[in-house]
Amino acid sequence: MGEPLLAAVAAPVRRFDAELASLVSDMNDTMRALNGAGLAAPQIGVSLRVVVFEVTVNPRYPHVSPVPYTVLVNPELTPLGESREEGWEGCLSVPGLRGLVPRFKRLHYRGFDPYGRPIERTVEGFHARVVQHEVDHLEGILYPQRISDLRNFGFEDALAERMTPMPD
Repeated sequence: MGEPLLAAVAAPVRRFDAELASLVSDMNDTMRALNGAGLAAPQIGVSLRVVVFEVTVNPRYPHVSPVPYTVLVNPELTPLGESREEGWEGCLSVPGLRGLVPRFKRLHYRGFDPYGRPIERTVEGFHARVVQHEVDHLEGILYPQRISDLRNFGFEDALAERMTPMPD
């Protein structure tokens, strides 16, 4: 947090090439090494509109339904309805902290895979939350900026008793 690149809007990907493949590989390695649910290119110092995400068995998110491994390039999100729900979020760029963040419950997303093939999905629950969190990074937004009540933001160990498992 505080890194200027994380506050900037990322540039669209123009070429689906070996350079993009290398970036995706680096992002995947970083996400897995840190037990993240997702990662955006700006988090590793690259201002491009690329996110990766996946949740299978993850010690940071033991109570959520699986989210399939996805590489999403030049994503576009469309909320489906106005319904939102609050859930506890953390971030690899804001280590050791958590906050209660309102997000749309359902959304449709589209973009491209790393080979330039279209991807479209309609999702809800934790999957929708992860996508919104990662795409926020591409807009220069970190999750603390979305918290509606800063009493629900702090260090993980101090909040542990208040944080309830996030249902899917």
